[in-house]
Amino acid sequence: MSKSLPNTTVAKIDSNSPAAAKQIWDAALDRGSEVILGKRRELRLAFTCLLAKGHLLIEDMPGVGKTTMAHVIAKLLGLSFKRIQFTSDLLPADVLGVSIFDRNTSEFRFHEGPIFTQLLLADEVNRATPRAQSALLESMEERQVTVDGETYQLPEPFFVIATQNPADQIGTFALPESQLDRFLMRLSIGYPSREAELDLLSGEARRDMLIRIKPQFDRVELQRLQRQAANVLVADPLLSYVQDLLAFSRTSQLFSAGLSPRAGLALVHAAKAWALTDGRGHVLPEDVQSILPSVVSHRLVAESNTTDAGLAEQLINSVPIP
Repeated sequence: MSKSLPNTTVAKIDSNSPAAAKQIWDAALDRGSEVILGKRRELRLAFTCLLAKGHLLIEDMPGVGKTTMAHVIAKLLGLSFKRIQFTSDLLPADVLGVSIFDRNTSEFRFHEGPIFTQLLLADEVNRATPRAQSALLESMEERQVTVDGETYQLPEPFFVIATQNPADQIGTFALPESQLDRFLMRLSIGYPSREAELDLLSGEARRDMLIRIKPQFDRVELQRLQRQAANVLVADPLLSYVQDLLAFSRTSQLFSAGLSPRAGLALVHAAKAWALTDGRGHVLPEDVQSILPSVVSHRLVAESNTTDAGLAEQLINSVPIP
């Protein structure tokens, strides 16, 4: 049976050392793993994505815990949180907000939409039409929105965690490549192990456990950790390794479309964050390989019917480590 969540308090950073950062992330992973059973690696990848200032796409079958994972991450990070349930009749104004005429002042006033939050859950994003999906584009890239010619800055930090069902399910609209590229990582949760599922079936309801989760961070501490991740050292040979991965994806007959320079930057940023969660101030080749499937699977296009995991594996196996 699941252990009850302890009465934790917000963590305090006493040191800028990678070891201290690892302790904080391990504590957050411990809390999250009590709700999302048997998925510690997936949770760590999700934290890595947000530590690298990226947006996260969680794709899987209904009922495996996509929305619950997003709620857990939001609670642990201690950020303001809003959720949008994407449906076929959703309009851009439902996401961004709308200008309404105020008769008292004889002028239009902008009413903010739910996107004005630090962490936005875009639930089942591929059930909305492309017009509604496109409302996220500017906000994810520029951290701002433009409505009726006026530009409004979004809060800092700003993350989008989107969930989506497989594209072959009824009532889904595939995300265009331009929007997929805005997500630093794409994760798949998968079914739980037998042991984890038995624990889930016999344990407390996840919704009740979510209520008791205490934040492990506040905004200032999270931003400090993000700056620390950005300063993790990447040696020149490792940068060459990343460039070799990019170059191979563009020239190999295995892929009909290769990785862009933006994908290379995503690999570097995610590898830095992954190294920091492991308590190191420098990146190893294993860090790049650990995060590579989540970073490139939604950006590569295969010539054959190769699975997303197979694409990343072929890329890793084809490019030697320097």
